[in-house]
Amino acid sequence: MKNDVISPEFDENGRAMRRIRSFVRRQGRLTKGQQHALDNLWPVMGVEYQSQPIELASLFGREAHTVLEIGFGMGTSLVTMAQQHPEQNFIGIEVHSPGVGACLATAQEEGVDNLRVMCHDAVEVLETMIPDGSLDMVQLFFPDPWHKARHNKRRIVQTPFVELVRRKLKLGGVFHMATDWEPYAEHMLEVMSGVEAYGNLSAEGTYVPRPESRPVTKFEMRGQRLGHGVWDLMFERKQ
Repeated sequence: MKNDVISPEFDENGRAMRRIRSFVRRQGRLTKGQQHALDNLWPVMGVEYQSQPIELASLFGREAHTVLEIGFGMGTSLVTMAQQHPEQNFIGIEVHSPGVGACLATAQEEGVDNLRVMCHDAVEVLETMIPDGSLDMVQLFFPDPWHKARHNKRRIVQTPFVELVRRKLKLGGVFHMATDWEPYAEHMLEVMSGVEAYGNLSAEGTYVPRPESRPVTKFEMRGQRLGHGVWDLMFERKQ
């Protein structure tokens, strides 16, 4: 696995340009199990970053409903979804290698073979590797809310990003987001409502109940016990 999550960008004079990232790279220390999974399972389920589109049918050996998740953490819920829906294809993108290793290990333990994972900046993957109109769903669960006002610009849910997601979705495809930070939920709703090509699947034009397709994580259950809320948003590509 190439360890080049952040690709360099240069201007016309060859000078490196600073790009605002929506994540902080926290590599952490790999456990023996995670390292073993990366060494042995990455060649099977891992996908290296490349600067050209990939054929999803070739990647999975079939054409099927395809779900892409951005920032899957340790991969527990993503593996659960792939296990519950073997008829669908799942792609997970995560920038932290311990999480990638954990996801690969769990997938093997559960006998999941309809999952492919990447360790790279999701924006670059969407821009260069994912063909337009190829995804049935994009999932973004509990992204970093960047609480401080001066850091709000780092939130991944911004108009250029949601336009990028729209291009990658099929007509009728869905962008599903979830957050446990209410101000970020309000920000998501404002941004998404400002893009006419999307339609809110909430009957009230706000948030939707958690769909069965999104498993409840241990993190979420702990938050519920503490009285924390979670807000789900689902928007369909209309045009």
